[in-house]
Amino acid sequence: MKYFFLFILLTILSSATVLAQVEGEFDPKTYFPNLKIEREQKDSEMKSSEKSPIAADEKDLFDKLFYYEPDTAFRKVAVFKRFDQATRFLMKTTTERLPEYSLYGAVNFIHDGKSYTLNVYQNIELVKKPGYEKHLFLPFNDETNSDETYGGGRFLDLTENGADTLVIDFNLAYNPYCAYNHKYSCPIPPEENNLKIRIMAGEKKWHQ
Repeated sequence: MKYFFLFILLTILSSATVLAQVEGEFDPKTYFPNLKIEREQKDSEMKSSEKSPIAADEKDLFDKLFYYEPDTAFRKVAVFKRFDQATRFLMKTTTERLPEYSLYGAVNFIHDGKSYTLNVYQNIELVKKPGYEKHLFLPFNDETNSDETYGGGRFLDLTENGADTLVIDFNLAYNPYCAYNHKYSCPIPPEENNLKIRIMAGEKKWHQ
């Protein structure tokens, strides 16, 4: 599948995910129920959709995905710096495929009093598609990898909002398709996005 994360975007990005990126519209009273609905919707899609990455012979055994309990401490209002010149490069994947990305900018956030920075990217082909012009991609590794979360890292989808801040909501972190089926080709988070911290939020590894 050329754009492995399109399925996630089309089926999971409900109003809660979109609003999670606009700090002024964040409402804890609706955030948690909407996130629960999103996760239930994704479980349904993973089990029944023809686009599900789970192999047909494993769907009968599939019940639900595993997540950390939502925690707003992992929802960060990050300083967003756009780079004057977006450097293009070929991102490594789990196969020989080398999709072209641009290094769009970087976000900086504080957790437990320490500062962390992650690079933000754009997929050159994806942003040409209607509706995805402002799509930003944030892949990352952290110290839960292989232990509690997928060893190949997790992803976040963001939207360019024209502001000097972006909300980085790790409760929305999801696994690439490779976490469920090795036949897919998935980006490998660049080393610059290896966090020396345990991000105990978002999706856990599939097989517990």
